[in-house]
Amino acid sequence: MTTLSRRRLGRSELRPNAVGLGGAWWGPAGDAETLAAIDRALELGMDFLDTYPGQNEELWGQALAGRREQVFLQAKTSSHVRNEMRSNHTAAATRRSVENSLRALRTHYLDSVLIHGYDQLHFPDDPKMDMVDPLAPGQALDELLKMKEEGSVRHIGIGARAAAVHRRAIETGHIEIMLTYLEYNLLTQAAELELFPLCRERDVGVILASPLGMGLLTGRPVDAEDERRKIPSTTEPTAGRMLAWCAEQNVDIRNLAIQYCLAAPVDGIVLPGQASREEVEGTWAAATSEISAETWRRFSTAFDLPADVSLTDT
Repeated sequence: MTTLSRRRLGRSELRPNAVGLGGAWWGPAGDAETLAAIDRALELGMDFLDTYPGQNEELWGQALAGRREQVFLQAKTSSHVRNEMRSNHTAAATRRSVENSLRALRTHYLDSVLIHGYDQLHFPDDPKMDMVDPLAPGQALDELLKMKEEGSVRHIGIGARAAAVHRRAIETGHIEIMLTYLEYNLLTQAAELELFPLCRERDVGVILASPLGMGLLTGRPVDAEDERRKIPSTTEPTAGRMLAWCAEQNVDIRNLAIQYCLAAPVDGIVLPGQASREEVEGTWAAATSEISAETWRRFSTAFDLPADVSLTDT
């Protein structure tokens, strides 16, 4: 069987396989499907697991019973868990979130924890939702550093949309991993300009989430307004034209989308948002399919992308 290559996640020196398994969308799948999909992902070599607080972490713990040491396990402490309100990124809420994840996942340590959901510092329509600054003294980052000293957290990262949030966090010197979503894919290369140089300079590992553009690059019909909402940096929606080109050329756009991210010029992995066993298998197929250099050349020319995309080293 074709295998996925190992990738270095910056100075963390974590070396997972090139494609990971995200945990944000598993609720509707049901327990049996979630467990089957996690099993299948591990069989296929997806050994970097990214979970989300309050999203079936107990099932992930059940699936990993007896094989915790076979995977890299990442959790988040997130402002998107609304019941925490303005205490989301306080030290107490951060420790509580991490300890809840440790219990649910049945492990005494996490390979990495991301400070997540800090893109917007203020909610003008709801003053109660003003966020605590996770980087402020005595708040989330400081608490994660304590937990790192205690051994329950191995590495600390940031997961955000805004480049300014990432840069500020990285410049603290404590961030080893960065997760960016909807900022590097076939539709936008914003992260390459705004973040990759800093990540290379500081040796920060990069996780490229949403390589399929949150549904824009799966092959399903797309809406231009939906693309503008998801990719606000785009000047002219192109997902529809890409789908049409792929249909004419008999090319699966998922293969192009996943492998484009796998070839990103930075140390890191790709993290699609799978939500079923079928999607897990589809991701692996997309990552390991053969795409000719000529196909890349024609596609790159049609959509003004770099023509020297390196094929995945699976």
